[in-house]
Amino acid sequence: MDQYIVSARKYRPSTFDSVVGQKALTSTLRNAISSGRLAHSYLFCGSRGVGKTSCARIFAKTINCLNPTPGGEACNECDSCRAFNAGNSMNIIELDAASNNGVDSIRELVDQVQIPPSMGRYRVFIVDEVHMLSSAAFNAFLKTLEEPPSYVIFILATTEKHKIIPTILSRCQIYDFNRITIRDIIDHLSYVAESEGFTAEPAALNVIARKADGAMRDALSIFDQVAASSRGNITYQSAIENLNVLDHRYYNRLLDCFLEGKVLESWLIYKEIRDHGFDSHMLVTGLADYMRDLMVALDPSTLTLLEADDEARTEMARAASKCHPEFIYRAMNLCNEADLNYRTASNKQFLVELTLAKICQLSSPSPDENRSGGEGQLKKISAATPSAPQQQQHASQPAAPITAAPSPSPQPMPVQAKPVMATEPPPPQYVPQTSKPKIKRTGSAQTFSISDRQGLADSPQATVEKPPEKLSTPFEPEKLHAAWQEFIKANPTRHILINTMRASFPAIVEGNTFKMMVENEKQHQEMAEALPAIHQYLRKTLKNDYVEILVEVNQGEASPHTWNERQVLSHMIEERPILKEFIDSFGLTL
Repeated sequence: MDQYIVSARKYRPSTFDSVVGQKALTSTLRNAISSGRLAHSYLFCGSRGVGKTSCARIFAKTINCLNPTPGGEACNECDSCRAFNAGNSMNIIELDAASNNGVDSIRELVDQVQIPPSMGRYRVFIVDEVHMLSSAAFNAFLKTLEEPPSYVIFILATTEKHKIIPTILSRCQIYDFNRITIRDIIDHLSYVAESEGFTAEPAALNVIARKADGAMRDALSIFDQVAASSRGNITYQSAIENLNVLDHRYYNRLLDCFLEGKVLESWLIYKEIRDHGFDSHMLVTGLADYMRDLMVALDPSTLTLLEADDEARTEMARAASKCHPEFIYRAMNLCNEADLNYRTASNKQFLVELTLAKICQLSSPSPDENRSGGEGQLKKISAATPSAPQQQQHASQPAAPITAAPSPSPQPMPVQAKPVMATEPPPPQYVPQTSKPKIKRTGSAQTFSISDRQGLADSPQATVEKPPEKLSTPFEPEKLHAAWQEFIKANPTRHILINTMRASFPAIVEGNTFKMMVENEKQHQEMAEALPAIHQYLRKTLKNDYVEILVEVNQGEASPHTWNERQVLSHMIEERPILKEFIDSFGLTL
């Protein structure tokens, strides 16, 4: 019984024509050999399994061939070719830089350079994984690499060109190997399957080719694995089961759920995927790739970007025809967000289910949904109709105050004010306005006057018919101070506003006009937004429609009476030291 040889070694290319997926590069090397224009050092770069070392061996064998063919290939009949095929050629030396990366190894290589070839014209040194050499080894190699003997050729191979020092790169001809396309891998696997007497479905070979990620050596290793498990009958089902690949039919079923807005059905499919042992992150990344392929398949001109066989491209184009480009783009965005958040999510199942629900919502927005919102917003859930007792209960309660203009900023939580006298309306809740009042500048101080009644709506108790004439009831400063404090108490969450109002009580200017000084632009802005509500409350409380507050920014030194809450507390403790013992005993904090 013949000894088994893995396909990656058995079908390793031995001629330039048998190299898969590197036609342009092999053509350049053959032209260089036929014209005799050979460099003294080459650098082959590329990802794993694309044929770097194989091409280096073929190149070394061909330049030493005594009777090359007209097509630039080795004859495989001369003494040099037979010695190479038997593995005992003295003219081709291979060095693994991963295990011989020190200065001593390079010195031994330099010593071998001095020995001329015993057969053929060149001695070829192939240094694999050259990026693993140490800095000292690189420096020891520089002089020999730059000026080797005329019969020496160096071929360096690496998967990480960026790790090689520039002085090495400048001394080499650099050849970049391409990743092998899925089409080329499928064709070569079909040839291997036919040579081995296996039956292989094109869909199964497509799965293997995509799993190999552009590396022919990986593709052949995976091919051997699937062939062994299926006893030479390589089917699509055996390939996905053996390689733990998520079937495309799951994605097609999910797409139907997305287009029909079936959230719960998509969750059932997700559960089925988990029950088959697939990782949730695999679903997220696979769904992202599937959406990308749908976007590519929308246009026949970009269908070539889809790395698959013709049958798979036709199926993907059929699925893409059911989708709108905006839907696919937003779904791609949601999959990308889920991928970024997956590692930090504490409940990964919930993250995936939420993502599926958001994608389902993209295709069936509600009529009143705001389309300018962010991707993946769920549709609004209609509120249930209240029962008769609830309706009666709501009817007995006064209507909630309505603001004059909607505000995009978050609304403050309603705070219940302290009860006041029946003759006075309760202080309104301050709601910031989107429109800012006009500001009038006088001299060096900024002054604004707002006499309109925008901002807060009247409270239920104060909603009465407007008198035909404006009220002008006289009032004492104490009443203004009391109304001012009530407004502060009714808005405890507006910290900047109430601190400003506490620190700067308005002083009378003339008649019913008052002026208050603020210390900075932020306080000025807060008061500008709140003045419509303050005016409305003060005028109704004092029964005087001519009350007006002017606000100016203090351009000089800060007012000595402008205290924050901590300064107020410190002052109170100075006046009453027993207050500190009270605070400490109860562990109170400000």
